[in-house]
Amino acid sequence: MVSTYTNYQLITRDIERSLTRVQKQPLVERETKYYLENITKVKSIEEFVGDTRLFNYAMKAHGLSDMAYAKAFMIKALKEGVSDPASFANKLTDKRYAEFVKAYDFASLGEETTTYSLAQQGTADRYQLEATMAGVSPLDPVLLQQTESYLQGIKEVTSIDEFLADEELYSYAMKAWGLIDKMGDQAFIRKVLEGGVADPNSFANKQSDKKYAAFAAAFDFAAHGAAATTYNPTQQGAVDKYIRQTLEEEAGAQDEGVRLALYFERKASTITNAYHILGDVALAKVVRTALGIPEASAQADVDIQARMLTERVDFADFKDPEALSRFLARFSAMWEMNNGGGAASSLTSILFSRPVEFGISTDTLLTLQQLRK
Repeated sequence: MVSTYTNYQLITRDIERSLTRVQKQPLVERETKYYLENITKVKSIEEFVGDTRLFNYAMKAHGLSDMAYAKAFMIKALKEGVSDPASFANKLTDKRYAEFVKAYDFASLGEETTTYSLAQQGTADRYQLEATMAGVSPLDPVLLQQTESYLQGIKEVTSIDEFLADEELYSYAMKAWGLIDKMGDQAFIRKVLEGGVADPNSFANKQSDKKYAAFAAAFDFAAHGAAATTYNPTQQGAVDKYIRQTLEEEAGAQDEGVRLALYFERKASTITNAYHILGDVALAKVVRTALGIPEASAQADVDIQARMLTERVDFADFKDPEALSRFLARFSAMWEMNNGGGAASSLTSILFSRPVEFGISTDTLLTLQQLRK
């Protein structure tokens, strides 16, 4: 019997190949084609939710398929948006809802939600606001020509190098985001862009001036590569999530432990404290399993649970590929011990046939084997 960890490694060893395999499945191709052809036509929450095929695709992309029937619930979340910390989505314990509403932000962007790009319209809006505050009319011909030129040019930019090399586009963007004083320090701006914003400890996120993080989020080459200046979360962003979700679901049909490991690996870099884990049922299950914490502990006061996890987990490890690999190897071994099904032979297989580079020591596996007995 192939172990949970072996199955997990077979998928992640060449994750792009695994995702491409899923993407080429006839059903996935068909649903993705329909989604991309129609999502940009949607101008309102009612239109979005009213197209069941589109809505179901989006819900699955965000891991919310089991709530696709609850349209009134989702409409309420979408209408209140995420700008207000007290909004419906933000108050829900499960943060997947807030992520969904942030992607389909009709509350803030209205009819432009499915076509809006921070690098394009978002930057142009800010530039015009800066000009207006300086006393320039929003209808000024020069301002309008500058904006038109920017919108035409920026969508052709596919790298940080191209962005920094185009003085007209670069200066427009820097002025729009209130960073004109730093325009001459391209080495600094390059570090801002290269680090992105996904990691809370990235260069941009560690700056006291939050304008740098906002700028890096608008031109997120770190996360989106060549698509950074055209990216919209409701378009390719949703497709990428849908394909990854499908991959995880298919893995889970064979071994739920593999699905949990894949999900944890995907979310690991965003975990910075215990509450991020406790607010996500799947993440909490992985951590409790790996640490041997009884499921009944979930009934305890959340602050008590958080203190316990903080004492036992170094959250920085989840951003270290080697440490993360060791953690997921431990989870996989404990998962098999708890769920039977040939776990003993699987653990032996890992111990004696898996190369050491896969990140779990023989001492750990021998300990786990003894624990099972």
